[in-house]
Amino acid sequence: MTTELMDRLSRIWGLLVLRGLAAILFGVLAFVWPGITLAALVLVWGAYALVDGLCALIASLRLEEGKPMWTLTLVGLLGIAAGLLTLLWPQITALVLLVFIAGWAVVMGVFQLAAAIRFRKWISNEWLLGLSGVLSIAFGMLLLARPGAGAVALVWVIGWFAFLFGVLLVMFGLRIKGVVKRIVPRAA
Repeated sequence: MTTELMDRLSRIWGLLVLRGLAAILFGVLAFVWPGITLAALVLVWGAYALVDGLCALIASLRLEEGKPMWTLTLVGLLGIAAGLLTLLWPQITALVLLVFIAGWAVVMGVFQLAAAIRFRKWISNEWLLGLSGVLSIAFGMLLLARPGAGAVALVWVIGWFAFLFGVLLVMFGLRIKGVVKRIVPRAA
């Protein structure tokens, strides 16, 4: 990996960590209030998807100067769309929300895996990003397979997904920061 690309990566590690922290916070809230109403869950998830999408989109624009990384751009646009649609129409039914969240998770997971494969030549521990993609795909498929699950069970599943996904993104972001510091020393 070129020093120039590593320098650009140094600008987005914080956004990866921010995405991870937002997911962890969402997961913790789901654990703390498992009896949360579906309407509140819809709004909280919509806000999370919007923040995650914005961070991913900003990261894609900063990563490749003049040419955004298309997979991360798509993840960002999907997150923004999912968040906005959820916030604009919070009265959607639980089943529609479940399918919407499941589809978002599967598509996001596929693109996380694609990004991990792209990075495997240049950094070690890219498996953290790949594992977050696998986790996202598994989560989406689980939701599609069991759409009749109770609201509280759904909150717990979503909470675990968000928490684990967030931890993996935070670890990957910190790993990027460490790799960049070793390869691109900053002038004092």
